[in-house]
This record gives sequence, C-alpha cells and structure tokens, in this order.
Amino acid sequence: MSHYRRVYQAGGCYFFTVNLMHRRSNDLLVQHVDKLRDAVVYVKRKWPFRIHGWVVLPDHYHCLIQLPENDSNYSLRVRMIKTRFSAALPNSESRSLTRQKRGERGIWQRRFWEHLIRDDRDYRLHLDYVHVNPVRHGLVKNVEDWPYSTFHKYASLGIYPYDWAGTEEVKALEIE
Repeated sequence: MSHYRRVYQAGGCYFFTVNLMHRRSNDLLVQHVDKLRDAVVYVKRKWPFRIHGWVVLPDHYHCLIQLPENDSNYSLRVRMIKTRFSAALPNSESRSLTRQKRGERGIWQRRFWEHLIRDDRDYRLHLDYVHVNPVRHGLVKNVEDWPYSTFHKYASLGIYPYDWAGTEEVKALEIE
C-alpha cells in the first residue's frame, strides 16, 4: 500500500485537485453542481476555510483554500465535501467488492492531489491555473464562458479582465 506524505501547515493555503472515480466519461459534477455547492457550504460552516479560487469541471474540481490559523486538517474538509456530495445522490453507481465491503460509494477517487502554496508567485500561478482550466480542457474557448468558476467574482472586482485567457506560463503549468 502506498503511503502518501502530505504537508500539514496550520493556516496554510492549499491547492487541490479532486477527481471523480470515472473521469473523461462523466459529467456528474456539472450535472449536480448545486449539490456540490451545498456540500461545500455545509462543510465550510462546520469546518471553516476561506475560498480563494474554485472551478468545477465535469469530472473533477480544483480549488485554492486557506485554513484557519490554528487548523491544518484539510483532509477532513476534502473528505466531508466528498461524503456530503455523495450522500445527496442516489446510490446507483456500480461499486467494486472492496468498496462495498468498506461501505464506500463509487463516485470519487480515494485520493486527491494537494499542494501547499509557498509564496505569492506560487499563489498567483495556481489561482490562474484554477481559472484557465476549462479552456485547457477544451470545454470553452474563453475563461469567462465557463459558469462554474470563481473567475467571474474576480473579473467583477477588476482583478482579471473579462477577456483574460491565461498567460503562457500558466498554460504550460502541468499540475494534474
């Protein structure tokens, strides 16, 4: 069994990629984006965190969040978002025997990818990556055309121009 080394820093700012189990053939997250939003709101209320950026794609999401100064438990938050979202859906997906024995749903990949943000440049690159991701995946031609993103909030505040399409540095960034 693999042992993943994760960095836990109280008050840390983290970038996450969280994937559905069956990627590329699944649009579950955009079909049920309201249920995902409800799960995030619920978890955020019980276990606070600040959302810096978020994008929901058909089969995965990326987010950039900040934990409270005295808290480093991002794994709990990711797990609870996954659990809450899964509980809001009918139990109709196929599951392996292992998942059935463990009482697990067959919706999410067990693991997720996390990255502790190191500095302002790292923060900006990952925030930009979150927002340009629908273009990188060929879902839209323009960042502003993807509805499930915090890009619209940042554009309305003048932080991004509405016609922003990412920089070459961000487009070349391989995170997934």
